[in-house]
Amino acid sequence: MNKFKSIFYHLCRLLLGGVFLYAGVVKVMDPVGFAGEIANYQILPYRLNFLVAATLPFVEMLAGSLLMLNYKVRPASLVIGGLNLVFIVALSSLLIRGLDIDCGCFRPGAHSSATTALWRDVGFMVLAVVTFVGNKRRGT
Repeated sequence: MNKFKSIFYHLCRLLLGGVFLYAGVVKVMDPVGFAGEIANYQILPYRLNFLVAATLPFVEMLAGSLLMLNYKVRPASLVIGGLNLVFIVALSSLLIRGLDIDCGCFRPGAHSSATTALWRDVGFMVLAVVTFVGNKRRGT
């Protein structure tokens, strides 16, 4: 049973790390387009959209890389869990306000519904919790 837990933990860690590393790279390739995606949420003041678009991808890439490298796993999974919580709140806001926009999560211009993105982020949150709890080496 312990071997299954270990394999499951590593799969969750690698999947979560890979997804966030990929998402960060895609956003870094088009920061202006990503800023437009953020602006579509109609949550932040105009200037903050560009600040978030310039910094968020690097946070995602760093946390994803740390998970992929199995280094500082608990802090990285905590950061990703926090980001996911923010994404879940933002997507819920879209649904409540009846806005149908691209979530801006992965490919610029590729539309995925807010409901689909919300469920995907809930799944990522589960992966982040499993990764955080499953890492027995505290602080690594």
